[in-house]
Amino acid sequence: MLSGDLLGVIAAYAYVAVLLFVSEKVLRRYPLGSRKFLHIMVGNVLFILPLFEQAWVMSLVAAAPFILLTFLVSPYSPLKIVSSTSAAGHGLGLVYYAISWTVLAWFFFDRPEVIAVGIVAMSYGDGLASLVGIKFGRRRYNICGDVKSVVGSLTMLLATMSVAAIALAYYHWFHGAVFPPLYVLPAVAAVATLAEGITPRGLDNLATSFSAALLYVALV
Repeated sequence: MLSGDLLGVIAAYAYVAVLLFVSEKVLRRYPLGSRKFLHIMVGNVLFILPLFEQAWVMSLVAAAPFILLTFLVSPYSPLKIVSSTSAAGHGLGLVYYAISWTVLAWFFFDRPEVIAVGIVAMSYGDGLASLVGIKFGRRRYNICGDVKSVVGSLTMLLATMSVAAIALAYYHWFHGAVFPPLYVLPAVAAVATLAEGITPRGLDNLATSFSAALLYVALV
């Protein structure tokens, strides 16, 4: 394992460990807030991605272990160790989150900005949509079994578009990635929002990330 890979693994694990501590210990009295804090803030791993030098390290060493970890603290775990973050929302939501990062890291390692777009959609986009929708959503709709709100979907659209712009600016300025044409981010955010609105039972953590990343690849 090269030094960059080692630094990337240490940074990813240390960052997630800090987030888990805050969500489970500091915010444990607020299960929904704790879960959404973790859901959103994990997205900042996108700034760590350039440290990695090999695809298998980012995907199989840094990302994949969290699939097992999040499953073991979910309501479906044989160990029956349920964290407050898992208990507060979809039982396998965080597992799907880890799967998304693992798959994106494996297939798009050479274009980390693509991984970043997918991560933004499922972290900031989906996470803020849920928070705002629960707090302020009055007009609601139900397409495939999960109740969503209009204001939550609008938040998803705007959050994905704005945070993805920040992420892509970071990759453009510091890592030489091409900044996309202006129409790309609205299109990507709209498709991710549609995927979030029609995908049931926590699977939106897969649908939003994959749809956003794949459309970005198709357009750029």
